[in-house]
Amino acid sequence: MGIEDKIPQGVVLTTLEGVFGWMRQASLWPATFGLACCAIEMMTYGAPRFDAGRWGQEVFRASPRQADLMIISGRISQKMAPVLRQVYDQMPNPKWVMAMGVCASSGGMFNNYAIVQGGDHLVPVDVYVPGCPPRPDMLIDAMFKLKKDIVAKRPMARNELEAWEAAEAAALVAPATHEMKGLLR
Repeated sequence: MGIEDKIPQGVVLTTLEGVFGWMRQASLWPATFGLACCAIEMMTYGAPRFDAGRWGQEVFRASPRQADLMIISGRISQKMAPVLRQVYDQMPNPKWVMAMGVCASSGGMFNNYAIVQGGDHLVPVDVYVPGCPPRPDMLIDAMFKLKKDIVAKRPMARNELEAWEAAEAAALVAPATHEMKGLLR
């Protein structure tokens, strides 16, 4: 009895955000940020055996102004942390971040003063890829999960700005990781 009954067969109804999300997920351009051994696996992801070109990602961007996905692969030293944040800030919106490997996700086996204990201390991470080093097929799986997230959950325009501001406000009031109790300790 609604509008769906009056529209001819073969016409698809969706939101404008859904259409743009579908287009965004088909054209991710990753920025390379290879810091350690995980970068070799990231390079293998673009090689002929795994062929990232099948999903429109064959060109890894060296310029952050042409990329919308940052893949942090490897450990992040304290000296590299401001550079990583600067590259992230130079990327245009919408942008996504993937932490590849245990070192980029949580600092890995390097629990000392020189290594940042996870990329999420510097930039908001959307997808974590486990492993030391993770295989390229794990990176492919993470790409598909990120694409699903882009289509399903990302608002646009004013809604996107409101969601971003709410996420920033929540991040500012969140307790620091070292203050958390339980399994994170």
